[in-house]
Amino acid sequence: MQEKLHTPHPDAEDTPLHSGRSQVSHSAQGGHDQGSHGQGGKRGMDAMWTITLFGTAVGAGILFLPISAGSFGFWPLLIATVLIGPMTFCAHRAFSWMMSSSRLSGEDVLEVLTDYFGKSSGVILAVIYWFTFFPVVLIYGVSIVNTVDSFIVNQLHGPEIPRAILAPVLVGLMTLALAFGHKIMLAIAQFIVYPLIFALAAVSLYLIPQWDLGSFMEAGDSSAGGLIRSMFLILPVLVFSFSFVAALSQFCLEMEKHHGPDHQERSTRVIGWTTLLLTVFTMFFVWSCALAMGADGMATANENNLPVLSYFANVTGTPFMAYMAPVVVVCAIASSYFGHALGTVEGTQYLFNLVAPRATKKLSPRALDLWTYLFIFICASLVGIFNPSILDMITLVGGIFFALMTYLLPMYAVHRMDALKKYRGRPSNYFVIVMGSIVLVATIWSLFV
Repeated sequence: MQEKLHTPHPDAEDTPLHSGRSQVSHSAQGGHDQGSHGQGGKRGMDAMWTITLFGTAVGAGILFLPISAGSFGFWPLLIATVLIGPMTFCAHRAFSWMMSSSRLSGEDVLEVLTDYFGKSSGVILAVIYWFTFFPVVLIYGVSIVNTVDSFIVNQLHGPEIPRAILAPVLVGLMTLALAFGHKIMLAIAQFIVYPLIFALAAVSLYLIPQWDLGSFMEAGDSSAGGLIRSMFLILPVLVFSFSFVAALSQFCLEMEKHHGPDHQERSTRVIGWTTLLLTVFTMFFVWSCALAMGADGMATANENNLPVLSYFANVTGTPFMAYMAPVVVVCAIASSYFGHALGTVEGTQYLFNLVAPRATKKLSPRALDLWTYLFIFICASLVGIFNPSILDMITLVGGIFFALMTYLLPMYAVHRMDALKKYRGRPSNYFVIVMGSIVLVATIWSLFV
Protein backbone atom coordinates (compact mmCIF):
# COMPACT_ATOMS: atom_id res chain seq x y z
CA MET A 1 0.00 0.00 0.00
CA GLN A 2 1.52 3.26 -1.07
CA GLU A 3 0.97 6.56 0.63
CA LYS A 4 -0.24 9.57 -1.31
CA LEU A 5 0.55 13.14 -0.44
CA HIS A 6 -2.08 15.64 -1.55
CA THR A 7 -1.89 19.40 -1.65
CA PRO A 8 -3.96 20.55 1.30
CA HIS A 9 -7.46 21.85 0.75
CA PRO A 10 -7.77 25.59 1.44
CA ASP A 11 -10.05 24.82 4.40
CA ALA A 12 -7.96 21.97 5.78
CA GLU A 13 -5.88 22.21 8.92
CA ASP A 14 -2.87 20.44 7.52
CA THR A 15 -1.79 18.00 4.84
CA PRO A 16 -3.54 14.60 4.84
CA LEU A 17 -1.05 11.80 4.57
CA HIS A 18 -2.52 8.34 4.38
CA SER A 19 -3.33 5.43 2.20
CA GLY A 20 -4.98 6.29 -1.08
CA ARG A 21 -5.95 2.79 -2.20
CA SER A 22 -9.65 2.44 -2.84
CA GLN A 23 -10.96 -0.70 -1.23
CA VAL A 24 -13.56 -1.51 -3.86
CA SER A 25 -12.50 -2.47 -7.34
CA HIS A 26 -13.78 -0.28 -10.14
CA SER A 27 -15.10 -3.40 -11.74
CA ALA A 28 -17.85 -3.25 -9.12
CA GLN A 29 -20.31 -2.08 -11.71
CA GLY A 30 -21.09 -5.72 -12.29
CA GLY A 31 -19.78 -6.22 -15.80
CA HIS A 32 -19.94 -2.67 -17.23
CA ASP A 33 -16.48 -1.69 -18.39
CA GLN A 34 -15.20 1.65 -19.54
CA GLY A 35 -16.27 0.90 -23.06
CA SER A 36 -19.94 0.98 -22.18
CA HIS A 37 -20.27 4.74 -22.44
CA GLY A 38 -23.33 4.75 -24.72
CA GLN A 39 -26.63 5.93 -23.30
CA GLY A 40 -27.82 2.34 -22.96
CA GLY A 41 -24.73 1.38 -21.00
CA LYS A 42 -25.01 4.43 -18.77
CA ARG A 43 -28.69 3.81 -18.08
CA GLY A 44 -27.87 0.18 -17.32
CA MET A 45 -25.21 1.24 -14.84
CA ASP A 46 -27.61 3.69 -13.21
CA ALA A 47 -30.18 0.90 -12.85
CA MET A 48 -27.54 -1.45 -11.45
CA TRP A 49 -26.53 1.10 -8.82
CA THR A 50 -30.16 1.70 -7.88
CA ILE A 51 -30.48 -2.00 -7.12
CA THR A 52 -27.10 -2.09 -5.35
CA LEU A 53 -27.97 0.84 -3.08
CA PHE A 54 -31.38 -0.68 -2.39
CA GLY A 55 -29.74 -3.99 -1.46
CA THR A 56 -27.33 -2.23 0.90
CA ALA A 57 -30.24 -0.75 2.84
CA VAL A 58 -32.44 -3.88 2.89
CA GLY A 59 -31.06 -5.90 5.75
CA ALA A 60 -31.61 -6.78 9.37
CA GLY A 61 -32.97 -3.32 10.07
CA ILE A 62 -35.91 -3.80 7.75
CA LEU A 63 -36.64 -7.27 9.07
CA PHE A 64 -36.74 -5.90 12.63
CA LEU A 65 -38.35 -2.59 11.65
CA PRO A 66 -41.98 -3.82 11.89
CA ILE A 67 -41.32 -4.92 15.48
CA SER A 68 -39.63 -1.71 16.58
CA ALA A 69 -41.56 0.85 14.54
CA GLY A 70 -44.87 -0.96 14.84
CA SER A 71 -44.63 -1.19 18.62
CA PHE A 72 -45.08 2.58 18.89
CA GLY A 73 -48.55 2.41 17.39
CA PHE A 74 -50.55 3.62 14.40
CA TRP A 75 -50.04 7.38 14.42
CA PRO A 76 -46.27 7.46 15.04
CA LEU A 77 -45.81 4.91 12.24
CA LEU A 78 -48.02 6.95 9.90
CA ILE A 79 -46.04 10.15 10.56
CA ALA A 80 -42.75 8.27 10.19
CA THR A 81 -43.92 6.86 6.85
CA VAL A 82 -44.47 10.40 5.57
CA LEU A 83 -41.11 11.68 6.86
CA ILE A 84 -38.67 8.88 6.10
CA GLY A 85 -38.66 9.25 2.30
CA PRO A 86 -37.70 12.96 2.25
CA MET A 87 -35.26 12.37 5.13
CA THR A 88 -33.48 9.57 3.29
CA PHE A 89 -33.32 11.35 -0.06
CA CYS A 90 -32.12 14.73 1.24
CA ALA A 91 -29.49 13.27 3.57
CA HIS A 92 -27.96 10.86 1.05
CA ARG A 93 -28.02 13.50 -1.68
CA ALA A 94 -26.06 15.83 0.61
CA PHE A 95 -23.53 13.06 1.26
CA SER A 96 -23.07 12.69 -2.50
CA TRP A 97 -22.51 16.45 -2.73
CA MET A 98 -19.44 16.05 -0.52
CA MET A 99 -18.01 13.38 -2.78
CA SER A 100 -18.79 15.01 -6.12
CA SER A 101 -17.51 18.44 -5.06
CA SER A 102 -14.12 17.18 -3.91
CA ARG A 103 -11.08 18.23 -5.92
CA LEU A 104 -9.63 14.75 -5.38
CA SER A 105 -10.44 12.47 -8.29
CA GLY A 106 -10.88 8.74 -7.73
CA GLU A 107 -10.49 8.83 -3.93
CA ASP A 108 -12.79 7.26 -1.38
CA VAL A 109 -14.74 9.08 1.30
CA LEU A 110 -12.03 8.93 3.97
CA GLU A 111 -9.54 10.60 1.62
CA VAL A 112 -12.12 13.26 0.78
CA LEU A 113 -13.05 13.98 4.39
CA THR A 114 -9.41 14.27 5.42
CA ASP A 115 -8.76 16.65 2.54
CA TYR A 116 -11.76 18.78 3.52
CA PHE A 117 -11.20 18.93 7.27
CA GLY A 118 -7.50 18.23 7.76
CA LYS A 119 -5.62 15.24 9.13
CA SER A 120 -6.55 15.55 12.82
CA SER A 121 -10.27 15.96 12.11
CA GLY A 122 -10.00 13.28 9.42
CA VAL A 123 -8.87 10.76 12.02
CA ILE A 124 -11.88 11.53 14.24
CA LEU A 125 -14.22 11.24 11.28
CA ALA A 126 -12.59 7.97 10.25
CA VAL A 127 -13.32 6.58 13.73
CA ILE A 128 -16.97 7.68 13.43
CA TYR A 129 -17.10 6.15 9.95
CA TRP A 130 -15.78 2.85 11.31
CA PHE A 131 -18.25 2.86 14.21
CA THR A 132 -21.05 3.53 11.71
CA PHE A 133 -20.54 0.30 9.76
CA PHE A 134 -18.64 -2.17 11.95
CA PRO A 135 -21.48 -2.63 14.47
CA VAL A 136 -23.86 -3.26 11.56
CA VAL A 137 -21.73 -6.21 10.48
CA LEU A 138 -21.99 -7.52 14.06
CA ILE A 139 -25.78 -7.08 13.95
CA TYR A 140 -25.91 -9.26 10.84
CA GLY A 141 -23.80 -11.87 12.59
CA VAL A 142 -26.47 -12.16 15.29
CA SER A 143 -29.35 -12.02 12.82
CA ILE A 144 -28.14 -14.78 10.51
CA VAL A 145 -27.50 -17.15 13.42
CA ASN A 146 -30.90 -16.54 15.04
CA THR A 147 -32.70 -16.93 11.72
CA VAL A 148 -31.06 -20.21 10.70
CA ASP A 149 -31.29 -21.61 14.23
CA SER A 150 -35.03 -20.85 14.36
CA PHE A 151 -35.54 -22.41 10.91
CA ILE A 152 -33.73 -25.62 11.84
CA VAL A 153 -35.59 -26.05 15.13
CA ASN A 154 -39.09 -24.84 14.23
CA GLN A 155 -39.54 -25.64 10.53
CA LEU A 156 -37.16 -28.56 9.95
CA HIS A 157 -37.72 -29.95 13.48
CA GLY A 158 -34.02 -30.65 13.71
CA PRO A 159 -31.69 -30.54 16.71
CA GLU A 160 -30.57 -27.24 18.18
CA ILE A 161 -27.03 -26.63 16.94
CA PRO A 162 -24.74 -24.90 19.46
CA ARG A 163 -24.22 -21.24 18.60
CA ALA A 164 -20.47 -21.75 18.97
CA ILE A 165 -20.65 -23.97 15.86
CA LEU A 166 -23.43 -22.26 13.93
CA ALA A 167 -22.08 -18.70 14.20
CA PRO A 168 -18.59 -19.32 12.73
CA VAL A 169 -20.05 -21.40 9.88
CA LEU A 170 -22.67 -18.85 8.82
CA VAL A 171 -20.54 -15.75 9.34
CA GLY A 172 -17.67 -17.54 7.63
CA LEU A 173 -19.73 -18.23 4.52
CA MET A 174 -20.75 -14.57 4.21
CA THR A 175 -17.23 -13.33 4.86
CA LEU A 176 -15.78 -15.85 2.42
CA ALA A 177 -17.67 -14.09 -0.37
CA LEU A 178 -15.53 -11.03 0.30
CA ALA A 179 -12.35 -13.03 -0.22
CA PHE A 180 -13.43 -14.07 -3.72
CA GLY A 181 -13.15 -10.48 -4.86
CA HIS A 182 -15.44 -7.48 -4.96
CA LYS A 183 -16.67 -8.09 -8.51
CA ILE A 184 -17.97 -11.57 -7.73
CA MET A 185 -19.29 -10.51 -4.35
CA LEU A 186 -21.26 -7.56 -5.74
CA ALA A 187 -22.58 -9.70 -8.59
CA ILE A 188 -23.91 -12.15 -5.98
CA ALA A 189 -25.39 -9.30 -3.95
CA GLN A 190 -27.18 -7.85 -6.98
CA PHE A 191 -28.50 -11.29 -7.94
CA ILE A 192 -29.93 -11.69 -4.44
CA VAL A 193 -31.77 -8.36 -4.47
CA TYR A 194 -34.19 -9.18 -7.32
CA PRO A 195 -35.83 -12.20 -5.62
CA LEU A 196 -35.71 -10.22 -2.38
CA ILE A 197 -37.87 -7.44 -3.86
CA PHE A 198 -40.33 -10.02 -5.18
CA ALA A 199 -40.40 -11.89 -1.87
CA LEU A 200 -41.00 -8.74 0.20
CA ALA A 201 -43.94 -7.83 -2.02
CA ALA A 202 -45.30 -11.39 -1.95
CA VAL A 203 -45.15 -11.62 1.84
CA SER A 204 -46.72 -8.18 2.25
CA LEU A 205 -49.66 -9.20 0.04
CA TYR A 206 -49.93 -12.64 1.66
CA LEU A 207 -50.41 -11.09 5.10
CA ILE A 208 -53.28 -8.78 4.08
CA PRO A 209 -56.06 -11.26 5.07
CA GLN A 210 -54.55 -11.40 8.57
CA TRP A 211 -54.60 -7.65 9.16
CA ASP A 212 -56.17 -6.68 12.47
CA LEU A 213 -56.40 -2.90 12.71
CA GLY A 214 -58.10 -3.03 16.09
CA SER A 215 -55.26 -4.95 17.74
CA PHE A 216 -52.64 -2.76 16.08
CA MET A 217 -54.36 0.41 17.33
CA GLU A 218 -53.83 -0.88 20.88
CA ALA A 219 -50.05 -0.84 20.44
CA GLY A 220 -48.11 2.05 21.91
CA ASP A 221 -49.06 4.89 24.25
CA SER A 222 -52.07 6.80 22.89
CA SER A 223 -51.72 9.80 25.22
CA ALA A 224 -50.42 13.11 23.83
CA GLY A 225 -47.13 12.77 25.67
CA GLY A 226 -46.84 9.14 24.62
CA LEU A 227 -47.36 10.01 20.95
CA ILE A 228 -44.65 12.66 21.04
CA ARG A 229 -42.27 10.31 22.82
CA SER A 230 -43.03 7.52 20.33
CA MET A 231 -42.47 9.87 17.40
CA PHE A 232 -38.99 10.65 18.70
CA LEU A 233 -38.04 7.06 19.47
CA ILE A 234 -39.29 5.57 16.19
CA LEU A 235 -36.83 7.57 14.08
CA PRO A 236 -33.44 5.96 14.99
CA VAL A 237 -34.35 2.49 13.72
CA LEU A 238 -35.92 4.04 10.61
CA VAL A 239 -32.71 5.95 9.88
CA PHE A 240 -30.74 2.72 10.25
CA SER A 241 -33.12 0.72 8.08
CA PHE A 242 -33.15 3.24 5.23
CA SER A 243 -29.43 3.98 5.12
CA PHE A 244 -27.34 3.05 2.09
CA VAL A 245 -24.49 5.43 2.90
CA ALA A 246 -22.07 2.48 3.16
CA ALA A 247 -22.09 2.18 -0.64
CA LEU A 248 -22.29 5.87 -1.52
CA SER A 249 -18.54 6.44 -1.59
CA GLN A 250 -17.96 3.86 -4.31
CA PHE A 251 -21.22 4.85 -6.04
CA CYS A 252 -19.99 8.42 -6.45
CA LEU A 253 -16.61 7.23 -7.73
CA GLU A 254 -18.28 5.07 -10.36
CA MET A 255 -20.65 7.84 -11.41
CA GLU A 256 -17.72 10.21 -11.84
CA LYS A 257 -15.85 7.58 -13.81
CA HIS A 258 -18.69 6.91 -16.25
CA HIS A 259 -20.51 10.25 -16.41
CA GLY A 260 -17.66 12.68 -15.81
CA PRO A 261 -17.29 15.39 -13.16
CA ASP A 262 -20.80 16.75 -13.86
CA HIS A 263 -22.53 13.59 -12.70
CA GLN A 264 -24.46 15.10 -9.79
CA GLU A 265 -27.78 15.29 -11.64
CA ARG A 266 -27.66 11.61 -12.59
CA SER A 267 -26.43 10.65 -9.13
CA THR A 268 -29.34 12.53 -7.57
CA ARG A 269 -31.74 10.69 -9.88
CA VAL A 270 -30.34 7.30 -8.81
CA ILE A 271 -30.59 8.27 -5.13
CA GLY A 272 -34.18 9.36 -5.74
CA TRP A 273 -35.18 6.07 -7.38
CA THR A 274 -33.45 4.13 -4.59
CA THR A 275 -35.33 6.10 -1.97
CA LEU A 276 -38.63 5.54 -3.78
CA LEU A 277 -38.03 1.77 -3.97
CA LEU A 278 -37.12 1.64 -0.29
CA THR A 279 -40.12 3.69 0.80
CA VAL A 280 -42.67 1.75 -1.24
CA PHE A 281 -41.46 -1.80 -0.62
CA THR A 282 -40.21 -1.31 2.93
CA MET A 283 -43.07 0.66 4.40
CA PHE A 284 -45.70 -1.54 2.72
CA PHE A 285 -43.89 -4.51 4.26
CA VAL A 286 -43.72 -2.79 7.66
CA TRP A 287 -47.39 -1.85 7.66
CA SER A 288 -48.50 -5.30 6.49
CA CYS A 289 -46.44 -7.07 9.17
CA ALA A 290 -47.44 -4.68 11.95
CA LEU A 291 -51.14 -4.99 11.12
CA ALA A 292 -50.89 -8.79 10.99
CA MET A 293 -48.87 -9.16 14.21
CA GLY A 294 -50.79 -6.89 16.54
CA ALA A 295 -49.45 -5.68 19.87
CA ASP A 296 -48.99 -9.16 21.40
CA GLY A 297 -47.14 -10.55 18.40
CA MET A 298 -44.65 -7.68 18.36
CA ALA A 299 -43.93 -8.16 22.04
CA THR A 300 -43.30 -11.90 21.53
CA ALA A 301 -40.98 -11.39 18.56
CA ASN A 302 -39.02 -8.74 20.44
CA GLU A 303 -38.66 -11.02 23.45
CA ASN A 304 -37.31 -13.88 21.28
CA ASN A 305 -34.89 -11.56 19.41
CA LEU A 306 -36.22 -12.87 16.08
CA PRO A 307 -36.74 -11.19 12.70
CA VAL A 308 -40.39 -10.57 12.01
CA LEU A 309 -40.59 -13.20 9.25
CA SER A 310 -39.13 -15.88 11.49
CA TYR A 311 -41.89 -15.06 13.95
CA PHE A 312 -44.56 -15.49 11.24
CA ALA A 313 -42.98 -18.75 10.12
CA ASN A 314 -43.25 -20.08 13.67
CA VAL A 315 -46.81 -18.99 14.46
CA THR A 316 -48.63 -19.50 11.13
CA GLY A 317 -47.38 -22.99 10.39
CA THR A 318 -48.13 -22.54 6.68
CA PRO A 319 -45.66 -23.99 4.15
CA PHE A 320 -45.45 -20.63 2.35
CA MET A 321 -44.23 -18.72 5.40
CA ALA A 322 -42.22 -21.65 6.71
CA TYR A 323 -39.93 -21.69 3.68
CA MET A 324 -40.31 -18.17 2.28
CA ALA A 325 -39.39 -16.48 5.57
CA PRO A 326 -35.85 -17.84 5.97
CA VAL A 327 -35.13 -17.24 2.27
CA VAL A 328 -36.13 -13.58 2.56
CA VAL A 329 -34.23 -13.09 5.81
CA VAL A 330 -31.02 -14.72 4.60
CA CYS A 331 -31.11 -12.82 1.29
CA ALA A 332 -31.75 -9.52 3.06
CA ILE A 333 -28.97 -10.05 5.57
CA ALA A 334 -26.45 -11.24 2.98
CA SER A 335 -27.13 -8.41 0.51
CA SER A 336 -26.69 -5.77 3.18
CA TYR A 337 -23.82 -7.54 4.93
CA PHE A 338 -21.67 -7.24 1.83
CA GLY A 339 -22.17 -3.49 1.48
CA HIS A 340 -21.52 -2.74 5.14
CA ALA A 341 -18.57 -5.11 5.22
CA LEU A 342 -16.95 -3.05 2.45
CA GLY A 343 -17.42 0.10 4.52
CA THR A 344 -15.92 -1.72 7.49
CA VAL A 345 -12.93 -2.85 5.44
CA GLU A 346 -12.42 0.70 4.22
CA GLY A 347 -12.46 2.15 7.74
CA THR A 348 -10.48 -0.66 9.37
CA GLN A 349 -7.62 -0.47 6.91
CA TYR A 350 -7.50 3.31 7.08
CA LEU A 351 -7.24 3.23 10.88
CA PHE A 352 -4.73 0.37 10.81
CA ASN A 353 -2.56 2.40 8.47
CA LEU A 354 -2.68 5.34 10.88
CA VAL A 355 -1.83 3.22 13.92
CA ALA A 356 0.82 0.99 12.30
CA PRO A 357 1.96 2.50 8.98
CA ARG A 358 5.16 0.44 8.86
CA ALA A 359 3.30 -2.84 9.31
CA THR A 360 0.82 -1.78 6.63
CA LYS A 361 3.62 -1.10 4.14
CA LYS A 362 5.05 -4.58 4.70
CA LEU A 363 1.76 -6.22 3.69
CA SER A 364 0.60 -6.61 0.12
CA PRO A 365 -2.90 -5.26 -0.63
CA ARG A 366 -4.20 -8.82 -0.86
CA ALA A 367 -2.66 -9.82 2.48
CA LEU A 368 -4.07 -6.71 4.15
CA ASP A 369 -7.51 -7.57 2.79
CA LEU A 370 -7.34 -11.12 4.11
CA TRP A 371 -6.24 -10.01 7.58
CA THR A 372 -9.12 -7.52 7.64
CA TYR A 373 -11.61 -10.22 6.61
CA LEU A 374 -10.28 -12.46 9.39
CA PHE A 375 -10.78 -9.65 11.91
CA ILE A 376 -14.38 -9.16 10.74
CA PHE A 377 -15.04 -12.91 10.83
CA ILE A 378 -13.76 -13.33 14.41
CA CYS A 379 -15.67 -10.33 15.79
CA ALA A 380 -18.97 -11.12 14.02
CA SER A 381 -18.75 -14.78 15.06
CA LEU A 382 -18.21 -13.91 18.72
CA VAL A 383 -21.14 -11.51 18.77
CA GLY A 384 -23.27 -14.13 17.00
CA ILE A 385 -22.42 -16.58 19.79
CA PHE A 386 -23.23 -14.18 22.66
CA ASN A 387 -26.52 -13.01 21.03
CA PRO A 388 -27.03 -9.44 22.34
CA SER A 389 -30.31 -7.62 21.74
CA ILE A 390 -30.44 -6.65 18.06
CA LEU A 391 -33.01 -3.88 18.50
CA ASP A 392 -30.87 -2.19 21.15
CA MET A 393 -27.85 -2.36 18.84
CA ILE A 394 -29.84 -1.03 15.87
CA THR A 395 -31.22 1.90 17.87
CA LEU A 396 -27.80 2.84 19.23
CA VAL A 397 -25.98 2.56 15.90
CA GLY A 398 -28.74 4.09 13.82
CA GLY A 399 -29.42 6.92 16.19
CA ILE A 400 -25.90 8.08 16.91
CA PHE A 401 -23.46 7.11 14.18
CA PHE A 402 -25.76 7.05 11.16
CA ALA A 403 -27.25 10.39 12.25
CA LEU A 404 -23.77 11.91 12.56
CA MET A 405 -22.34 10.47 9.34
CA THR A 406 -25.37 10.66 7.05
CA TYR A 407 -27.28 13.71 8.30
CA LEU A 408 -25.14 16.13 10.30
CA LEU A 409 -21.67 15.77 8.77
CA PRO A 410 -22.72 16.60 5.16
CA MET A 411 -24.63 19.65 6.41
CA TYR A 412 -21.60 20.83 8.39
CA ALA A 413 -19.45 20.43 5.30
CA VAL A 414 -21.95 22.35 3.14
CA HIS A 415 -21.95 25.31 5.51
CA ARG A 416 -18.19 25.34 6.07
CA MET A 417 -16.45 24.29 2.84
CA ASP A 418 -16.16 26.75 -0.04
CA ALA A 419 -16.32 23.84 -2.51
CA LEU A 420 -19.90 23.20 -1.35
CA LYS A 421 -21.13 26.78 -1.06
CA LYS A 422 -23.42 26.43 -4.10
CA TYR A 423 -25.57 24.07 -2.03
CA ARG A 424 -26.09 26.47 0.87
CA GLY A 425 -29.39 28.07 1.77
CA ARG A 426 -31.64 25.27 0.55
CA PRO A 427 -34.73 24.56 2.69
CA SER A 428 -33.93 20.83 2.52
CA ASN A 429 -30.65 21.51 4.36
CA TYR A 430 -32.47 22.82 7.42
CA PHE A 431 -34.87 19.88 7.25
CA VAL A 432 -31.90 17.45 7.33
CA ILE A 433 -30.26 19.31 10.21
CA VAL A 434 -33.47 19.31 12.28
CA MET A 435 -34.28 15.65 11.66
CA GLY A 436 -30.68 14.52 12.22
CA SER A 437 -30.56 16.42 15.50
CA ILE A 438 -33.88 14.92 16.60
CA VAL A 439 -32.61 11.41 15.86
CA LEU A 440 -29.39 12.05 17.78
CA VAL A 441 -31.15 13.51 20.81
CA ALA A 442 -33.82 10.79 20.76
CA THR A 443 -31.20 8.06 20.81
CA ILE A 444 -29.33 9.59 23.75
CA TRP A 445 -32.65 10.09 25.52
CA SER A 446 -33.64 6.47 24.94
CA LEU A 447 -30.53 5.31 26.79
CA PHE A 448 -31.84 6.83 30.00
CA VAL A 449 -35.58 6.12 29.81
